[in-house]
Amino acid sequence: MKPLVSIIMGSTSDMPVMEKACQMLNDLQIPFEVNALSAHRTPEAVENFAKNAAGRGVKVIVAAAGMAAALPGVIAANTTLPVIGVPIKGMLDGLDALLSIVQMPPGIPTATVGVNGAMNAAVLAAQILALSHEDIAQRVARQKASLGEKIEKANAELAAVKYDFKTN
Repeated sequence: MKPLVSIIMGSTSDMPVMEKACQMLNDLQIPFEVNALSAHRTPEAVENFAKNAAGRGVKVIVAAAGMAAALPGVIAANTTLPVIGVPIKGMLDGLDALLSIVQMPPGIPTATVGVNGAMNAAVLAAQILALSHEDIAQRVARQKASLGEKIEKANAELAAVKYDFKTN
């Protein structure tokens, strides 16, 4: 099995956040890989990874980083694959990482999800893959439909909660 999505994080301390992306891709049955690479501590390895990812069959890269958050942008500068940045909450509640990822120069786009938004990054990666994989499109559609079912269940549970002045 070859990975279609590559999850890259600046360090393993990002794994508690990125675990949600791993779980979502696993639930959607999308092959993925997970690695730690640092734009500042291992710049040559990051460049090598980015330049060779497409040749290995990777179709989408999810890159997470906190603080200076250079990793998604450095990867995007070295590949033609779509890169989704996940800003990790750190020093300034993740605002520093968010701004580092969204402020890319013209010609080097990096899609960005919310701070600690690893699950959304995985869903976005799946939606990109769904454009050319009907089986993934069907699984993504089922996952999206299940979101509404969760709210319906929550409302049924809330209806059972009783208060003297509750009207519904």
